[in-house]
Amino acid sequence: MSVLITGGAGYIGSHTSVELINAGYEIIVVDNFSNSKPEAIKRVQEITHKIFKFYEIDILDKEKLEKVFLENKIEAVIHFAGLKAVGESVKIPLRYYKNNITGSLILCEVMQKFGVKRIVFSSSATVYGDTKQLPICEEATLSATNPYGRTKLMIEKILNDLYISDKQWSIALLRYFNPIGAHESGRIGEDPKGIPNNIMPYITQVAAGKREKLSIYGSDYATHDGTGVRDYIHVVDLAKGHLKALKKVEENTGINAYNLGTGIGYSVLDVVKTFEKTTGQTIAYILTYRRPGDIDACYADMQKAFRELGWKAEKTLEDMCTDSWRWQVNNPNGY
Repeated sequence: MSVLITGGAGYIGSHTSVELINAGYEIIVVDNFSNSKPEAIKRVQEITHKIFKFYEIDILDKEKLEKVFLENKIEAVIHFAGLKAVGESVKIPLRYYKNNITGSLILCEVMQKFGVKRIVFSSSATVYGDTKQLPICEEATLSATNPYGRTKLMIEKILNDLYISDKQWSIALLRYFNPIGAHESGRIGEDPKGIPNNIMPYITQVAAGKREKLSIYGSDYATHDGTGVRDYIHVVDLAKGHLKALKKVEENTGINAYNLGTGIGYSVLDVVKTFEKTTGQTIAYILTYRRPGDIDACYADMQKAFRELGWKAEKTLEDMCTDSWRWQVNNPNGY
């Protein structure tokens, strides 16, 4: 099967590309490098020993996207492309709405034009908002608390309406919790531009001496140590979840949402302490103010993904820390 991967040079996209190639899929990757680098594509080819087609385009450019579909026999799409930082989305909401929603609409229009009706969508646990239900199951009330989450929720609704209008579509909505870690080779990993928005690259950069200290946003949450609790999942486990979802959309029509997490909640301080223990590094940190839109705790009910996809996360928090540190040491300046 030939699969188009939008945003395939990104953190999750590059790891999923590796898993797809290793599983025998033919992939075509598009990316505009707004939050990724061309070197990631080379590293994926190096790891897999496979050359694949790559297009440097923005999916907002409908004409160029149609050219990709014209030149390739695409049978399914995994849609990663989008802006993804919660804090940034609060500061520049219009850019998030335009990029994420309009880009997804254009992609769906082009897919429809070329008769490609299988899609795995990169959604987010942020669609659950500040839910009080823990662990969070897929049937929980949807209500995002920030512009990033709202873009994901709106795209989910668009895809749901698309299926209602045409029952030939097969759609998987993958609601990620908090991906961290890196490929065990140390060749691909998370490479944020500027100041990291996510916890693990910030921790590894402090450990490497690139940053003075970690700022922990909020110490008065209703959690066991006052810091926010999240469901951290190894990016390779997450990537493998996409293979299972792809199998699902290959075999069945319909639209289904699946949580991708571990089902375990760890606080920010839990992550810091585990990183220190597994790597022998000391992390300097300060406790500071909460960020707008952040919630106390968020971790997944994983029964549906296990039951319907036959998938569950296998790697531990220690694995996530070890692999993240290996990536940092091997790539002190990123790609």
